[in-house]
Amino acid sequence: MHRLDPNEYLRRRTRILDAMPEGSALLVPTNPERNRSNDTDYRFRPASDFYYLCGFPEPNAWALLRKSLEGPSFVLFVQPKDPEREVWTGIRSGVTGAVECYGADEAHSVEEISSKLGPLIETAERLFFSFGHQPEHEPQITEVLRKLRRGRKGALGPSAIEDAAAFLAEFRLFKTEAELDLMRAGAAITDEAHRAAMTQCRPGMNEYEIDALIEYTFRRRGAWGPAYTSIVGGGANACILHYIENNAALREGDLLLIDAGAEVDGFALDITRTSPISGKFSPAQADLYQAVLRSQEEAIAATRPGTTLSDIHDGVVRSLTASMVDLGLLDGAVDDLIETGAYRRFYMHKTSHWLGADVHDAGRYKLSSGADRPLEPGMVLTIEPGIYVAPDDELAPQALRGIGIRIEDDILVTEGGYENLTLATPKTIADIEALRS
Repeated sequence: MHRLDPNEYLRRRTRILDAMPEGSALLVPTNPERNRSNDTDYRFRPASDFYYLCGFPEPNAWALLRKSLEGPSFVLFVQPKDPEREVWTGIRSGVTGAVECYGADEAHSVEEISSKLGPLIETAERLFFSFGHQPEHEPQITEVLRKLRRGRKGALGPSAIEDAAAFLAEFRLFKTEAELDLMRAGAAITDEAHRAAMTQCRPGMNEYEIDALIEYTFRRRGAWGPAYTSIVGGGANACILHYIENNAALREGDLLLIDAGAEVDGFALDITRTSPISGKFSPAQADLYQAVLRSQEEAIAATRPGTTLSDIHDGVVRSLTASMVDLGLLDGAVDDLIETGAYRRFYMHKTSHWLGADVHDAGRYKLSSGADRPLEPGMVLTIEPGIYVAPDDELAPQALRGIGIRIEDDILVTEGGYENLTLATPKTIADIEALRS
């Protein structure tokens, strides 16, 4: 298993506390267990902000940070030990484990949150808490605040409430070396999965066989599993951007688009590769593929501090639009086709998003002025151009209909430019065909 050093969580909390105003508190709940059907639940996954603060992996818990307030600075509310219940659902850390194993200064049973939380935040002037993110938790905090404000002891609780998610997003957006090492480990696992899929796919197999192979590789290598539902689309299914049925037969002569990334100790990878099911690109497939690859390589090369995601996207749009004209998909001047949005018929999504604890990670894309946010060292983003020609597009050349191609890498912004975290995964035509041969 790949795990962060526990001291990394301490360093995170220290940075966050340093940035919090004097006399403030930050309260973050994790997820409850989610019902799948009747009396079975989905595999539990902690809430990203909560796990980012403390690495505590159990459901129904809360983390509280307090700055310059009398008493503990880090408090956990957790499920209490329950030997009878633990026989069915696994061993709990309990209150003692929350202190001894997860660094809490103080811990309480989550069953006591209604009585214990109020005294811990009653003298805080400001509370960071995210209303609207996890509605099931809001009645508890609302009731605690109501009691404080109706109290007679003079301490009426926080007079200001700010969004904890927005506050924490600025920390999550910039990755530490420990976090980057975790993402590099995830990239190696994801690379192995994509290579296995490209090597083993054959006409007559089903998409779900490749999906299973990818998830098996993730789990075998110690990842939590997929960071998101894997997209395994053969042929025209690759033209459906978020295709997740993954249950169609793979056909001779088609391409296979795989958008899949491992999740390693709460950090996501996000890689897309498109390869020929039969092992060789046809001339038309190769022409379309080279257009996408060329735009992606240009976009990666343009990644550096000071650039914006809009700059990167605009460059991709111009490159792809010119290629669409060359390939007979569009007709006209490139500038006019961009201005009218004609290119969106074949490229309808953005080029990039932040990547980290969530696959579409936290962090603002705009400055408070409304301007695009410049890239800075420590940010991680995807670069994922594509061209998708619908199978029923009668205006497109016959040889290109039903082809969907996307190529995606995960890029770290560095002081001198960039580091491609997923460079090892084959993506040139020569490398992909050599892998199959």
